[in-house]
Amino acid sequence: MSEAEGYPGVGRALVIIPTYNEADNVRLITARTRAAVPDVDILIADDNSPDGTGAIADELAAADDHIYVLHRAGKEGLGAAYKAGFAWARDKGYDAVVEMDADGSHAPEELPKLLDALVDADAVLGTRYIPGGSVHNWPLHRLLLSRGGNIYIRMALGMPFKDATGGYRVYRIKVIDAIDVDTIASTGYSFQVEMAWRAHRQGFRLVEVPITFTEREIGVSKMSGNIFKEQLLRVTLWGVQSRKESLLGRFGRKPDSA
Repeated sequence: MSEAEGYPGVGRALVIIPTYNEADNVRLITARTRAAVPDVDILIADDNSPDGTGAIADELAAADDHIYVLHRAGKEGLGAAYKAGFAWARDKGYDAVVEMDADGSHAPEELPKLLDALVDADAVLGTRYIPGGSVHNWPLHRLLLSRGGNIYIRMALGMPFKDATGGYRVYRIKVIDAIDVDTIASTGYSFQVEMAWRAHRQGFRLVEVPITFTEREIGVSKMSGNIFKEQLLRVTLWGVQSRKESLLGRFGRKPDSA
């Protein structure tokens, strides 16, 4: 393990970068991250990419003692990759974990401001839809789906966050432990919503920091219509369950007695 002292006010931080067929991007994203925040470590969680991403990651790790690789058996979804990364971070004694996409849509140069915000918070959400945030190179229909989906999430779950679906985040390990992340059922992009919702319900302090999101220029996006539908379905079910629990609580009944 590297002997970095950690990020001031945060401690030892690990950037987890899930990869699947990111051979053209993995060198770029790790180099930018190392240059932007030399005091953090990087874990590349590769889902047995057939394009050789894992082998490239091994080369990077061999040349830099701040880079590590977690080889996984196959493609199991974004959530599964992050859960494996969180477990790895916990075992190695890290104080905070960062979620970052491999395709460059999350600018590593903005990571310092997310880490700075964590000094007075339990988790930080990089947010596209607050003043100072922006989205680049998205078609209008996708932007409308994302913004509309986030409005629906706020209404269904009662969360105040303007961007509950974003994937650029920092969590203190104590949050990961408290929300029992291993029991999260979501594996796709709804994983991000469920993480934020659980942390919010637990009473942790989550803050939003504006980020610039830029659609990938190299490779193929993993987002699809089915992923979006799965996300909305899960949010609807969580919202119904939450309202049921609230109503039962008003009448002094436990959910299990319904």
